[in-house]
Amino acid sequence: MKLVWLRNDLRLADNPALRHACAGDEPVAALFIISPTQWRQHKMAPIRQRFMLAQVDVLGRELAALGIPLHLLRVETFAEVPAALADLCREQGVTQLYANQAIEIDEQRRDHAVSAALVEQGVGCHWLNGCCVLPPGRVLTGSGEMFKVFTPFSRAWLKALDEEGFVIHRAPAPRGEPLPWQPLVERAWVDEALGELTADPRWPVGEVEALRRLNIFLEQAVLDYGETRDFPAIAGTSVLSPYLAAGIISPRQCVAALQQRLGYRPQSKAQPGFVWLNELVWREFYRHLLVLIPTLSMNRPFKPETADLPWSWDPDAFAAWCEGRTGYPIVDAAMRCLNATGWMHNRLRMIVASFLTKDLHIHWRLGEDYFMSRLIDGDLAANNGGWQWAAGTGADAAPYFRVFNPTTQGQRFDPQGEFIRIWVTELADIPAAYVHQPHDWLRLKGRQDYPAPMVDHAVARVRAIEMFRSLEK
Repeated sequence: MKLVWLRNDLRLADNPALRHACAGDEPVAALFIISPTQWRQHKMAPIRQRFMLAQVDVLGRELAALGIPLHLLRVETFAEVPAALADLCREQGVTQLYANQAIEIDEQRRDHAVSAALVEQGVGCHWLNGCCVLPPGRVLTGSGEMFKVFTPFSRAWLKALDEEGFVIHRAPAPRGEPLPWQPLVERAWVDEALGELTADPRWPVGEVEALRRLNIFLEQAVLDYGETRDFPAIAGTSVLSPYLAAGIISPRQCVAALQQRLGYRPQSKAQPGFVWLNELVWREFYRHLLVLIPTLSMNRPFKPETADLPWSWDPDAFAAWCEGRTGYPIVDAAMRCLNATGWMHNRLRMIVASFLTKDLHIHWRLGEDYFMSRLIDGDLAANNGGWQWAAGTGADAAPYFRVFNPTTQGQRFDPQGEFIRIWVTELADIPAAYVHQPHDWLRLKGRQDYPAPMVDHAVARVRAIEMFRSLEK
């Protein structure tokens, strides 16, 4: 028997591991491992766990309809996985294991240990690229090193894609009579481990839903994406990140759909659709970095010299940021949106990350962990890459000169305060002229229901730049 181990690739279509396992007539089974303790150690958001397990439920039913059983194992930590998987392979008579490669260091170490354990009992292990369009290590500099800056990586990535192309794997055909499937909500041990498993109505699961969102975006918004993507009150983005993070849709499917929609693959900013494609390349960049620079998975900065920055760990200031009590409306609206929905618009992620690191001078690792503990689309590569970019410790050409002004960012990207009014209810009735600097208006009204600014941005900006310049001395 062949066994497909599903992880962050919870789909039938364009799943290389599943497709290769289903080649030939040998029986195929699938596996998903629930690791509650490990997930908590990795700060996995409860909403992300629920989303993922809701998709496992859908996928288990779809696999059963194809005659492929999905086994569920509860294994608390990664350290226990090799022995548990070896036992399952013995019990089921598994001769070949197929899985798509993991990119995070703990997951890679787990997989190496699994390979060692299974090889001892004669089980062949096959690791495939299911997480990237081009496999990590394929896009390198002329000297064979990973690119340290995005723009040359993007050019080389596009060139490599033109040279190699890519294949979209079809969903497997039925392999026998349909099998029964017991929903996860009926399995007491799953509920016991993870609590209530009801799906979030904001985030319906399923490959059909992911493709529906992709197609709507491509039909209605992709041509204007470059002009609308930074405005959180506008539905200008694809909102596919939770589906990409869980592997409900693949990046290859996104690139193929874009190309089909346009009739070509855009190559430069002058061509419609390129800005969104470039966002997919950013995703690839961070994933390739994570594989080729393992220390990024170990709380280390991309730029080693920035490890000596005198970051603050002020718990009170951090709590005010987490709860949306900074006194800067766009920052507070973004954080309250995250806490309520498990998602945040990308422009807002940059604004709040800059505020935490450059205005409050708090270590980026606290922000990175908090995002992971709340985001439905929590993904180590993208989250770490984004936080280090904002903090000035990551892969960027001129990091410390970039200090976002939270007031002008709000004025530019939420000019009428539409987004702010949704989430900062204290400001729901404030005139648009005051929404980004509401304190004088509130004072005139005798109101004290919204906090004063935590810091003077101009002063904080100077301090942030001095922090980085001190490293040059």
